Amino acid sequence: MLTVALAALRTRWTTLIGTFVALALGVGLIATMGLGLASTFDAPDREPQRFAASPVVVMGNDTLTVPVRRGPSTAQVTQRLAHPHPVDSELLSDLRALGPVTPAGRQATGSGGPDAVGVDAPVADVRRVVGDRAQVLTGDDRRRADPSTEQDAEALLTVNALLGTAAGITAFVSVFVVSSTFAFAVALRRREFGLLRTAGATPGQLRRLLLTEAAVVGTLASAAGCALGHWGAPHLAQLLVDGEAAPSWFTIRPVAWPLHAAFWTGPAVALAGVWAASRRAGRTGPAEALREADVDTGVLPPVRRLLGFALLAGAVLLMTKSLVTDASGLLKRKTYTTQPMVLITAAALLAPLLVRPSTRLLRLPGATGMLVRANTAASLRRTAAVAAPVLITVALAGSVLGSAMTVSQARAAEAREHTRADLVVTGKDLKGLEAPPVPGAVLSASASTAVFVREEGTALIRSQARAVDDAKTLAAVERLPVVAGDLRDLDDRSIVVNEEWERHTVGATVRVWLGDGRPVSLRIAAVLAIGTGNNGAYVTAANAPTAPVDRIDVRLAPGADRAAVTAALRDTGGTVRSTDRWLAATHPRTSPQTRLGLIVVLGIALVYTALALANTLLMAGSVRSTELNTLRLAGATRSQVLGVVAGETLFAVGLGSVLGMAVTAVNLAGLGAALATLSAPVTVAVQWPVVGGTAGACAVVAVAAAMAPKAVRHG
Repeated sequence: MLTVALAALRTRWTTLIGTFVALALGVGLIATMGLGLASTFDAPDREPQRFAASPVVVMGNDTLTVPVRRGPSTAQVTQRLAHPHPVDSELLSDLRALGPVTPAGRQATGSGGPDAVGVDAPVADVRRVVGDRAQVLTGDDRRRADPSTEQDAEALLTVNALLGTAAGITAFVSVFVVSSTFAFAVALRRREFGLLRTAGATPGQLRRLLLTEAAVVGTLASAAGCALGHWGAPHLAQLLVDGEAAPSWFTIRPVAWPLHAAFWTGPAVALAGVWAASRRAGRTGPAEALREADVDTGVLPPVRRLLGFALLAGAVLLMTKSLVTDASGLLKRKTYTTQPMVLITAAALLAPLLVRPSTRLLRLPGATGMLVRANTAASLRRTAAVAAPVLITVALAGSVLGSAMTVSQARAAEAREHTRADLVVTGKDLKGLEAPPVPGAVLSASASTAVFVREEGTALIRSQARAVDDAKTLAAVERLPVVAGDLRDLDDRSIVVNEEWERHTVGATVRVWLGDGRPVSLRIAAVLAIGTGNNGAYVTAANAPTAPVDRIDVRLAPGADRAAVTAALRDTGGTVRSTDRWLAATHPRTSPQTRLGLIVVLGIALVYTALALANTLLMAGSVRSTELNTLRLAGATRSQVLGVVAGETLFAVGLGSVLGMAVTAVNLAGLGAALATLSAPVTVAVQWPVVGGTAGACAVVAVAAAMAPKAVRHG
């Protein structure tokens, strides 16, 4: 069987070259993403910078450790504090008694003391003096005192999420394209299989023939793809650095496991893609060798129909469950990037059901229009094979970009709705709490902080919060979505939470850890709607004494002199902007990192679509010489023949585009419902230029590929 398979590959290499390229590209992208992911697991080993000359570093405690339940036992969970502890003056005095102390000039926020100091003394003596009052760092651990350490960890997390999403999209699209291509290639070889059956081949031998071909193509494509991925990974890293999605030091690390994983992915994808087609080929009878009719039958077998409707029901159930149990989850990038895949797969499986009803709705004049309708209805497999990659690309472009823009616009609209301020002052350490009142204005100063809560005894949740100086002025300048309680009741013994908290009943007491790690029990004064995720907790400044004021919201009184108020606010040391300018600066449509990630994801889908369309239509055109010659003999002109081919192609692309837009509509409708459930502004954004441009590009590639075969141009 291997000899027959190799002979078939030698004679049919032109029909498999598109599959080979698609597989090689898929393996190359997976290898590239895998190498990038492996490089994000740890920051590179770098020498300590701040305290390179100090053998020992003493740093204030910067983490909170809380026991949680893990089954029958308990485990310690650690979260980084919003306000790390300083090295206090008493400890500094004790350390100076041991040897020279180097403070390195950096102060802990709001504390007046250094966040870390270098000590030139024996480490054993330092540990004895420090005890549990701070952390003692030696060797490479001294890097934890460098300000870049936390920034590096956050940057690596961003790159990890971007490359993980892109790798998932790559795997999904490659399996989809390869499966569709193999299925169509098998359908074109119906007479060949009939001849093999006539010569005595068994159904099992036919299946093994196709599986062997797929294994050979997959292995060769994997080898080429791994070489491509090894070459492309450094270029990807440079692209991420240039796009400011990765830190400047980000490079690809020399690891082998991503290449191994990518290599074995190729044969696995090829075999998975051809498996269903091989079973159908095994059912080919000897009489198929004599068949002349080209009307496709059995395109939607019961298993495919059942799987399509099951996935459709699963997509609806998944979205409904998310809306009921965790509507905020639908607003996360990983969710709205991957969840449409279920609906896309269902639509592609059921697409043949819509071909013939759609042709009956198509009204084209003349003999050319009649032939376009008849050929499209007869060639269901070709139409579905062309529509499937277009469906993927249009659906991803509409759903992913539309969802990202919808969430961004909803957050901006929510921020606009929640403020009554006329001016906003921002800065790292404003003087809002100590400054005298500004005539003609109401000022509400606040600071960024966090609170930690242990929910269900199994998880330590960090919630972003703001510490305000006065709850009454907060209520005067903000229009927060309060669903229970009153903001003005917030005091030093209470907290404002949102509905996402496990305990969110007004008057109830909740035990939390403040941003500096202090445990306190606070009464719930008010409850906010969840919104788009920016409605965090509120505490008073007394519960975040070390948090520096970084924002002052200002509401002007009627008749107040705006210029005078603005001049007075500049004394706070911050940037004074109107509310509109502040919103434009802090709530952009999409961040550069998100935009780059979306471009990578959609670029992958578009490249695969172009390959799939070109491969499918080149294969289809190469076997249509008899059909098109018959049309010429019947009196059709060359322009009419080309018009028929172009019309069939455009119909298939149009069907895929319509299905893709339908998937987009369903996903954006679900996102809009989630925003409404969360009491957030519903601002659904459909990216018509991108969707239309994607469909147009697919049409251009498809028509060009359909016209390329000699059988079409000279039929």
